[in-house]
Amino acid sequence: MNYKYLAKIFVTLRPSVLDPAGVAVQSGLKQMGYDTVDQVRIGKYIELTIVAPDENKAREDINKMCHEMLANPVIENYRFELINIES
Repeated sequence: MNYKYLAKIFVTLRPSVLDPAGVAVQSGLKQMGYDTVDQVRIGKYIELTIVAPDENKAREDINKMCHEMLANPVIENYRFELINIES
């Protein structure tokens, strides 16, 4: 039997990588009067559903997808949440 899972994937730049988009957003917020914003980092959020025989296989496949395509492991970190949903 297979189960359906919802994966919520969060991809962010590694702390050592410069984030020009984050710097631009921070500058814009400061110009709007939001002087309390200390730092902005921009990332990606991805949702996908996957069908797998068990949670371990789903996690293994999602981890592989993230490493091979959804994130650039050289400059990005990723994490994901996995939720069992009705098939």
